[in-house]
Amino acid sequence: MGTNIAVIGGDLRIVKLVNMLAKDGNMVYTYGIEKAEELKENSNIIFCDKISKAIREDVEIVIGPIPFSSNGKSINSPFSDKEISVREVMHYLNAKILIAGSISPEIYEMANDEYIEIIDIMKREELAVLNTISTAEGAIEIAISNTNKIIHGSEVLILGFGRIGKVLARKMSGLSAKVTCAARKDEDLAWIKAYGYEETNINFLGENISKYDIIMNTVPHLILNKERLKYVKEDCLLIDLASNPGGVDKKEAKDRNLQLIWALALPGKVAPITTAEIIKETIYNVLREIYKK
Repeated sequence: MGTNIAVIGGDLRIVKLVNMLAKDGNMVYTYGIEKAEELKENSNIIFCDKISKAIREDVEIVIGPIPFSSNGKSINSPFSDKEISVREVMHYLNAKILIAGSISPEIYEMANDEYIEIIDIMKREELAVLNTISTAEGAIEIAISNTNKIIHGSEVLILGFGRIGKVLARKMSGLSAKVTCAARKDEDLAWIKAYGYEETNINFLGENISKYDIIMNTVPHLILNKERLKYVKEDCLLIDLASNPGGVDKKEAKDRNLQLIWALALPGKVAPITTAEIIKETIYNVLREIYKK
């Protein structure tokens, strides 16, 4: 494509993405990933010592982390020792396009003051759908590594039947687990039946969850509260895949000595190269849409 692109901060997914963008012939100006040694051999990647040098005049597209910020004050930059403030980034983004992920409403408000166009890549359907594959495979890896039973024949409860729930149920069923899916909507419950899984209504969870060997939550709202956790058997593995605040009462799970793993951002951890490829193609889709206008 031959575009000048700035990349500010980011995790291993973004590091892999930078390499891919450079190999495609783009000039990539980076700030906040100076500890990424694997990028230092490519002449199309420029490491900048100041944010103003990365977000230069001839750069229109700026790529940020996924998620953009965890605390609302600084952007996520695990490959840097610098603390990069959100306000500093927004200041230099004037009249440019920011592509990042999981962007909070407060950051959108800052963007309005600086005339910045923001595209939250995590809201793109193609990225969300393909990311579910990595999430599901990562969850299965966690399940295999943290139980003393095989998946085959295990009683598995999946809470939620959205994108992740659907893919996860199919993959667990493929491993011959006995899969039950829990949802609230009648439409989702009907689809669960249509796919051939056992179905249960989340609203009616209680003593009936005592039989499960593995419970996987995909709902970002409290589902397994104190009342419900008392029915979870002692050797059950709880895997929470939902974003903050998650779907499991973590304090109660700890107090009851239950095995709980809160598995956030699995795509970037278990498959950074594949995830970077998906992000790259999504970014190219976004750019094609922008420059058609």
